[in-house]
Amino acid sequence: MKPDRRSYDAAYKAEAVRLAVERNNVTSVARDLGIGSTTLQRWVDLANEHPENPFPGNGNARDTELQKLLRENRRLREDNEILKKAVGIFTNAQK
Repeated sequence: MKPDRRSYDAAYKAEAVRLAVERNNVTSVARDLGIGSTTLQRWVDLANEHPENPFPGNGNARDTELQKLLRENRRLREDNEILKKAVGIFTNAQK
């Protein structure tokens, strides 16, 4: 079983990036903080690409809309399955 996905706030990420840049060693800082070196490297890259807002959080608006539509689709499919089962129950009860 996969472990739960951890999330970090923007302040934590910014401090980790600052330490990595200050020490000029991503691997040792990641080890000290208990995070993956590739994760920290990705944070450093984001900070370099978008220095004004490197960690916006919650993805972009398109991802939010997609997730909303997927949730609605899942709920409608479940409702449809419930209705199919109900029809089957009532059809068998009338015989």
